[in-house]
Amino acid sequence: MPKTLVELNLDIAQLPLPTCDVETPCFVILEEAMEHNLRQTVLAAGGAQRLMPHVKTHRAEWIVRWMLDRGIAQFKAAAPAEVEICLRAGAKHVLWAYPTASPLNIARVARAACAHPNAKVQILYDSEEGYRVWSEELSARPAANIRLVLDLDPGMGRTGADIEGEAADLARLAQAAGKFDGWHVYDGHVQDIDREVRVEKNRHIVGRVRSLIEPLAAEGISSELTASGSWSFDIWPQDVARFVSPGSFIFSSAQHHCELSHLDWKIGAYVLTSVVSHRPGSATLDAGSKAISPDMPLTKRFSGAGDISGMKEEHSIVSNNILQIGQRIPIVPRHACTTAYLYPKALVLTRDGRWEFREQLGCVR
Repeated sequence: MPKTLVELNLDIAQLPLPTCDVETPCFVILEEAMEHNLRQTVLAAGGAQRLMPHVKTHRAEWIVRWMLDRGIAQFKAAAPAEVEICLRAGAKHVLWAYPTASPLNIARVARAACAHPNAKVQILYDSEEGYRVWSEELSARPAANIRLVLDLDPGMGRTGADIEGEAADLARLAQAAGKFDGWHVYDGHVQDIDREVRVEKNRHIVGRVRSLIEPLAAEGISSELTASGSWSFDIWPQDVARFVSPGSFIFSSAQHHCELSHLDWKIGAYVLTSVVSHRPGSATLDAGSKAISPDMPLTKRFSGAGDISGMKEEHSIVSNNILQIGQRIPIVPRHACTTAYLYPKALVLTRDGRWEFREQLGCVR
Protein backbone atom coordinates (compact mmCIF):
# COMPACT_ATOMS: atom_id res chain seq x y z
CA MET A 1 0.00 0.00 0.00
CA PRO A 2 1.22 3.55 -0.72
CA LYS A 3 2.38 5.50 2.31
CA THR A 4 0.26 8.37 3.56
CA LEU A 5 1.45 11.96 3.93
CA VAL A 6 1.43 11.50 7.70
CA GLU A 7 3.73 8.47 7.40
CA LEU A 8 6.00 10.40 5.03
CA ASN A 9 6.31 13.31 7.44
CA LEU A 10 7.08 10.95 10.34
CA ASP A 11 9.89 9.39 8.32
CA ILE A 12 11.26 12.83 7.41
CA ALA A 13 11.20 13.93 11.06
CA GLN A 14 13.51 11.02 11.94
CA LEU A 15 16.21 11.90 9.38
CA PRO A 16 19.63 12.63 10.90
CA LEU A 17 20.66 16.29 10.95
CA PRO A 18 24.26 17.52 10.57
CA THR A 19 26.15 17.74 13.84
CA CYS A 20 28.40 20.44 12.40
CA ASP A 21 27.76 24.07 11.50
CA VAL A 22 26.67 24.40 7.90
CA GLU A 23 25.21 27.15 5.75
CA THR A 24 21.63 26.62 4.66
CA PRO A 25 20.09 25.69 2.36
CA CYS A 26 22.32 22.65 1.99
CA PHE A 27 21.91 19.42 0.02
CA VAL A 28 22.44 16.46 2.35
CA ILE A 29 23.13 12.85 1.29
CA LEU A 30 22.81 9.82 3.58
CA GLU A 31 25.22 7.09 2.44
CA GLU A 32 23.70 4.30 4.53
CA ALA A 33 20.30 4.92 2.90
CA MET A 34 21.99 4.88 -0.51
CA GLU A 35 23.45 1.44 0.28
CA HIS A 36 20.03 0.16 1.24
CA ASN A 37 18.37 1.62 -1.85
CA LEU A 38 20.95 0.11 -4.19
CA ARG A 39 20.50 -3.35 -2.65
CA GLN A 40 16.73 -3.11 -2.94
CA THR A 41 16.93 -1.91 -6.54
CA VAL A 42 19.37 -4.61 -7.63
CA LEU A 43 17.02 -7.19 -6.13
CA ALA A 44 13.95 -5.72 -7.84
CA ALA A 45 15.76 -5.39 -11.19
CA GLY A 46 16.84 -9.01 -11.24
CA GLY A 47 20.54 -8.49 -10.59
CA ALA A 48 23.31 -5.90 -10.85
CA GLN A 49 24.10 -7.07 -14.38
CA ARG A 50 20.68 -5.80 -15.49
CA LEU A 51 20.66 -2.44 -13.72
CA MET A 52 21.59 0.68 -15.74
CA PRO A 53 21.22 3.59 -13.28
CA HIS A 54 20.45 7.06 -14.57
CA VAL A 55 23.22 9.39 -13.37
CA LYS A 56 21.12 12.53 -13.90
CA THR A 57 19.51 11.69 -10.57
CA HIS A 58 22.70 12.54 -8.62
CA ARG A 59 25.26 13.95 -11.12
CA ALA A 60 28.19 12.97 -8.90
CA GLU A 61 31.33 11.22 -10.13
CA TRP A 62 31.98 9.80 -6.67
CA ILE A 63 28.60 8.05 -6.77
CA VAL A 64 29.43 6.52 -10.16
CA ARG A 65 32.67 5.15 -8.66
CA TRP A 66 30.72 4.02 -5.59
CA MET A 67 28.32 2.07 -7.81
CA LEU A 68 31.15 0.57 -9.89
CA ASP A 69 32.66 -0.74 -6.65
CA ARG A 70 29.32 -2.42 -5.92
CA GLY A 71 29.03 -4.27 -9.21
CA ILE A 72 27.13 -1.85 -11.44
CA ALA A 73 28.79 -1.87 -14.87
CA GLN A 74 26.54 0.25 -17.10
CA PHE A 75 25.15 3.76 -16.75
CA LYS A 76 22.68 6.05 -18.49
CA ALA A 77 23.50 9.74 -18.97
CA ALA A 78 21.35 12.69 -20.02
CA ALA A 79 23.97 15.36 -20.79
CA PRO A 80 27.52 15.43 -22.22
CA ALA A 81 29.00 16.27 -18.81
CA GLU A 82 27.37 13.15 -17.38
CA VAL A 83 28.89 11.00 -20.13
CA GLU A 84 32.26 12.51 -19.25
CA ILE A 85 32.04 11.83 -15.51
CA CYS A 86 30.98 8.23 -16.11
CA LEU A 87 33.94 7.60 -18.39
CA ARG A 88 36.36 9.38 -16.03
CA ALA A 89 35.07 7.23 -13.18
CA GLY A 90 35.94 4.10 -15.14
CA ALA A 91 32.58 2.99 -16.54
CA LYS A 92 32.95 0.69 -19.56
CA HIS A 93 29.38 1.06 -20.84
CA VAL A 94 27.60 4.42 -21.04
CA LEU A 95 24.35 5.21 -22.85
CA TRP A 96 23.73 8.87 -23.71
CA ALA A 97 19.94 8.67 -23.56
CA TYR A 98 19.12 11.93 -25.24
CA PRO A 99 18.50 12.12 -28.99
CA THR A 100 20.16 15.25 -30.31
CA ALA A 101 20.92 16.95 -33.62
CA SER A 102 23.34 19.51 -32.11
CA PRO A 103 26.72 19.10 -33.87
CA LEU A 104 28.69 20.62 -30.97
CA ASN A 105 27.07 18.36 -28.36
CA ILE A 106 27.66 15.37 -30.60
CA ALA A 107 31.32 16.34 -31.15
CA ARG A 108 31.82 16.69 -27.39
CA VAL A 109 30.50 13.21 -26.67
CA ALA A 110 32.54 11.82 -29.55
CA ARG A 111 35.70 13.37 -28.08
CA ALA A 112 34.93 11.78 -24.72
CA ALA A 113 34.44 8.40 -26.39
CA CYS A 114 37.73 8.73 -28.30
CA ALA A 115 39.52 9.54 -25.03
CA HIS A 116 38.23 6.26 -23.53
CA PRO A 117 38.52 3.71 -26.36
CA ASN A 118 38.01 0.73 -24.06
CA ALA A 119 34.50 1.87 -23.10
CA LYS A 120 31.38 1.36 -25.16
CA VAL A 121 29.48 4.62 -25.65
CA GLN A 122 25.95 4.21 -26.95
CA ILE A 123 24.02 7.17 -28.29
CA LEU A 124 20.34 7.58 -29.16
CA TYR A 125 18.78 8.63 -32.42
CA ASP A 126 15.12 8.68 -33.37
CA SER A 127 15.09 10.21 -36.88
CA GLU A 128 16.94 10.07 -40.16
CA GLU A 129 18.06 13.66 -39.59
CA GLY A 130 19.58 12.79 -36.22
CA TYR A 131 21.26 9.75 -37.70
CA ARG A 132 22.82 11.85 -40.46
CA VAL A 133 24.36 14.32 -37.99
CA TRP A 134 25.98 11.45 -36.11
CA SER A 135 27.15 9.88 -39.38
CA GLU A 136 28.86 13.12 -40.38
CA GLU A 137 30.61 13.41 -37.01
CA LEU A 138 31.79 9.80 -37.09
CA SER A 139 33.07 10.25 -40.63
CA ALA A 140 35.12 13.24 -39.50
CA ARG A 141 36.13 11.69 -36.15
CA PRO A 142 36.00 7.88 -36.34
CA ALA A 143 35.25 6.25 -33.01
CA ALA A 144 34.92 2.50 -33.12
CA ASN A 145 33.50 2.42 -29.59
CA ILE A 146 30.45 4.59 -30.41
CA ARG A 147 27.34 2.58 -31.16
CA LEU A 148 23.85 3.75 -32.18
CA VAL A 149 20.68 2.84 -30.29
CA LEU A 150 17.23 3.60 -31.66
CA ASP A 151 14.88 5.40 -29.28
CA LEU A 152 11.25 4.23 -29.45
CA ASP A 153 8.15 6.16 -28.41
CA PRO A 154 5.83 3.91 -26.35
CA GLY A 155 3.19 6.62 -26.11
CA MET A 156 4.92 9.32 -24.09
CA GLY A 157 5.04 11.67 -27.07
CA ARG A 158 8.38 13.31 -26.27
CA THR A 159 11.13 11.55 -28.21
CA GLY A 160 11.39 8.26 -30.03
CA ALA A 161 10.53 6.73 -33.37
CA ASP A 162 7.07 5.38 -34.10
CA ILE A 163 7.14 1.70 -33.16
CA GLU A 164 4.66 0.75 -35.86
CA GLY A 165 5.98 3.35 -38.32
CA GLU A 166 9.51 4.36 -39.30
CA ALA A 167 11.35 2.46 -36.53
CA ALA A 168 12.21 -0.61 -38.62
CA ASP A 169 13.67 1.42 -41.49
CA LEU A 170 15.68 3.60 -39.08
CA ALA A 171 17.17 0.48 -37.51
CA ARG A 172 18.12 -0.87 -40.93
CA LEU A 173 19.81 2.45 -41.73
CA ALA A 174 22.28 2.15 -38.84
CA GLN A 175 22.60 -1.60 -39.34
CA ALA A 176 23.77 -1.06 -42.92
CA ALA A 177 26.53 1.20 -41.59
CA GLY A 178 27.59 -1.41 -39.03
CA LYS A 179 26.70 0.85 -36.09
CA PHE A 180 23.34 -0.41 -34.83
CA ASP A 181 23.46 -1.63 -31.23
CA GLY A 182 19.90 -2.03 -30.00
CA TRP A 183 16.82 -0.24 -28.76
CA HIS A 184 15.70 2.15 -26.02
CA VAL A 185 12.22 2.66 -24.54
CA TYR A 186 11.33 5.13 -21.80
CA ASP A 187 7.78 4.78 -20.50
CA GLY A 188 7.77 7.70 -18.08
CA HIS A 189 4.15 8.49 -18.86
CA VAL A 190 3.08 5.34 -16.99
CA GLN A 191 2.90 6.44 -13.33
CA ASP A 192 -0.29 4.87 -12.04
CA ILE A 193 -0.20 4.32 -8.28
CA ASP A 194 -1.96 0.97 -8.73
CA ARG A 195 0.83 -1.42 -9.71
CA GLU A 196 -1.57 -3.79 -11.46
CA VAL A 197 -2.56 -0.98 -13.80
CA ARG A 198 1.13 -0.40 -14.57
CA VAL A 199 1.59 -4.12 -15.20
CA GLU A 200 -1.26 -4.12 -17.72
CA LYS A 201 0.04 -1.04 -19.53
CA ASN A 202 3.50 -2.56 -19.63
CA ARG A 203 2.09 -5.76 -21.13
CA HIS A 204 0.69 -3.71 -24.01
CA ILE A 205 3.97 -1.84 -24.59
CA VAL A 206 5.98 -5.08 -24.44
CA GLY A 207 3.73 -6.62 -27.06
CA ARG A 208 4.31 -3.70 -29.42
CA VAL A 209 8.07 -3.80 -28.89
CA ARG A 210 8.23 -7.57 -29.43
CA SER A 211 6.32 -7.22 -32.70
CA LEU A 212 8.98 -4.80 -33.92
CA ILE A 213 12.18 -6.37 -32.61
CA GLU A 214 11.64 -10.09 -33.09
CA PRO A 215 11.16 -10.08 -36.91
CA LEU A 216 14.19 -7.78 -37.31
CA ALA A 217 16.35 -10.16 -35.28
CA ALA A 218 15.96 -12.61 -38.18
CA GLU A 219 17.77 -9.98 -40.31
CA GLY A 220 20.68 -9.95 -37.87
CA ILE A 221 19.57 -6.71 -36.20
CA SER A 222 20.32 -6.57 -32.48
CA SER A 223 17.40 -7.16 -30.14
CA GLU A 224 19.16 -5.71 -27.07
CA LEU A 225 16.78 -3.38 -25.28
CA THR A 226 17.24 -0.82 -22.52
CA ALA A 227 13.89 0.07 -21.02
CA SER A 228 11.86 1.60 -18.22
CA GLY A 229 11.93 4.29 -15.58
CA SER A 230 11.39 4.12 -11.83
CA TRP A 231 7.75 3.07 -12.16
CA SER A 232 8.28 0.03 -14.38
CA PHE A 233 11.86 -1.24 -14.03
CA ASP A 234 10.70 -4.13 -11.83
CA ILE A 235 7.95 -5.02 -14.32
CA TRP A 236 9.76 -5.29 -17.67
CA PRO A 237 10.31 -8.99 -18.49
CA GLN A 238 13.93 -10.07 -18.53
CA ASP A 239 13.61 -11.88 -21.85
CA VAL A 240 12.68 -8.58 -23.50
CA ALA A 241 14.70 -5.88 -21.69
CA ARG A 242 18.34 -6.72 -21.04
CA PHE A 243 18.81 -3.49 -19.07
CA VAL A 244 16.40 -1.47 -16.94
CA SER A 245 16.94 2.14 -15.84
CA PRO A 246 15.14 3.38 -12.74
CA GLY A 247 15.51 7.09 -12.02
CA SER A 248 16.06 8.61 -8.59
CA PHE A 249 16.16 5.39 -6.58
CA ILE A 250 19.53 6.20 -5.03
CA PHE A 251 18.07 9.22 -3.19
CA SER A 252 14.39 8.29 -3.55
CA SER A 253 12.06 11.31 -3.19
CA ALA A 254 8.89 12.37 -1.44
CA GLN A 255 6.84 10.99 -4.33
CA HIS A 256 8.66 7.67 -4.61
CA HIS A 257 8.73 7.20 -0.85
CA CYS A 258 4.93 7.25 -0.81
CA GLU A 259 3.80 5.94 -4.19
CA LEU A 260 6.48 3.25 -4.71
CA SER A 261 6.60 2.13 -1.10
CA HIS A 262 6.59 -1.55 -2.10
CA LEU A 263 10.23 -1.09 -3.18
CA ASP A 264 11.20 -0.12 0.39
CA TRP A 265 13.46 2.75 -0.67
CA LYS A 266 14.68 4.99 2.12
CA ILE A 267 15.05 8.75 1.90
CA GLY A 268 18.67 9.13 0.82
CA ALA A 269 18.88 12.90 0.37
CA TYR A 270 17.18 16.03 1.58
CA VAL A 271 17.58 19.79 1.71
CA LEU A 272 18.54 21.23 5.07
CA THR A 273 16.78 24.56 5.56
CA SER A 274 16.50 27.11 8.38
CA VAL A 275 13.43 28.92 9.66
CA VAL A 276 14.08 32.63 9.16
CA SER A 277 10.73 34.14 10.12
CA HIS A 278 7.25 33.24 11.31
CA ARG A 279 3.74 34.61 11.42
CA PRO A 280 0.64 33.25 13.13
CA GLY A 281 0.03 29.98 11.32
CA SER A 282 3.02 30.15 8.98
CA ALA A 283 6.80 30.00 8.82
CA THR A 284 9.32 31.20 6.24
CA LEU A 285 12.22 28.95 5.23
CA ASP A 286 15.45 29.96 3.52
CA ALA A 287 14.94 27.36 0.77
CA GLY A 288 13.25 28.74 -2.34
CA SER A 289 13.32 27.81 -6.02
CA LYS A 290 17.13 28.04 -6.04
CA ALA A 291 17.25 25.31 -3.40
CA ILE A 292 14.24 23.13 -4.27
CA SER A 293 13.39 22.57 -7.91
CA PRO A 294 10.21 24.39 -9.03
CA ASP A 295 9.41 21.83 -11.73
CA MET A 296 6.48 20.44 -9.72
CA PRO A 297 3.23 22.22 -8.81
CA LEU A 298 3.79 24.64 -5.91
CA THR A 299 1.95 22.65 -3.26
CA LYS A 300 3.86 19.43 -4.10
CA ARG A 301 7.46 20.67 -4.37
CA PHE A 302 8.63 19.31 -1.03
CA SER A 303 7.44 17.63 2.15
CA GLY A 304 8.39 17.80 5.81
CA ALA A 305 7.53 21.34 6.89
CA GLY A 306 3.81 21.82 6.27
CA ASP A 307 1.61 22.86 3.37
CA ILE A 308 3.42 25.17 0.93
CA SER A 309 1.66 28.49 0.29
CA GLY A 310 4.43 30.41 -1.48
CA MET A 311 7.88 30.13 -3.01
CA LYS A 312 10.33 32.67 -4.46
CA GLU A 313 14.00 32.33 -5.35
CA GLU A 314 15.33 32.34 -1.78
CA HIS A 315 12.31 31.57 0.44
CA SER A 316 9.33 29.31 0.91
CA ILE A 317 6.30 29.89 3.13
CA VAL A 318 4.69 26.92 4.86
CA SER A 319 1.70 26.47 7.13
CA ASN A 320 3.15 25.66 10.54
CA ASN A 321 2.60 26.85 14.12
CA ILE A 322 5.40 24.83 15.72
CA LEU A 323 8.60 25.81 13.91
CA GLN A 324 10.88 28.30 15.67
CA ILE A 325 13.15 30.96 14.16
CA GLY A 326 16.65 29.54 13.74
CA GLN A 327 15.47 25.93 13.74
CA ARG A 328 17.07 23.69 11.09
CA ILE A 329 14.80 21.11 9.47
CA PRO A 330 15.02 18.58 6.61
CA ILE A 331 12.67 18.95 3.66
CA VAL A 332 12.44 16.27 0.99
CA PRO A 333 11.83 17.23 -2.65
CA ARG A 334 9.09 15.55 -4.61
CA HIS A 335 11.58 15.30 -7.49
CA ALA A 336 15.10 14.61 -6.24
CA CYS A 337 16.80 14.68 -9.68
CA THR A 338 16.24 18.34 -10.41
CA THR A 339 17.04 19.35 -6.84
CA ALA A 340 20.44 17.62 -6.84
CA TYR A 341 21.05 19.55 -10.08
CA LEU A 342 20.98 22.83 -8.12
CA TYR A 343 24.00 22.03 -5.91
CA PRO A 344 27.71 21.84 -6.90
CA LYS A 345 28.48 20.09 -3.61
CA ALA A 346 26.66 18.00 -1.03
CA LEU A 347 27.15 17.32 2.66
CA VAL A 348 27.44 13.54 3.01
CA LEU A 349 26.80 11.50 6.15
CA THR A 350 29.17 8.59 5.54
CA ARG A 351 28.54 5.03 6.64
CA ASP A 352 31.02 5.47 9.52
CA GLY A 353 29.19 8.53 10.86
CA ARG A 354 31.40 11.33 9.49
CA TRP A 355 30.04 14.47 7.84
CA GLU A 356 32.00 15.64 4.79
CA PHE A 357 31.41 17.74 1.69
CA ARG A 358 31.72 16.08 -1.73
CA GLU A 359 31.56 17.63 -5.17
CA GLN A 360 28.92 16.99 -7.81
CA LEU A 361 28.17 18.53 -11.19
CA GLY A 362 25.47 20.92 -10.10
CA CYS A 363 24.02 22.63 -13.17
CA VAL A 364 27.02 21.94 -15.45
CA ARG A 365 25.87 20.37 -18.70
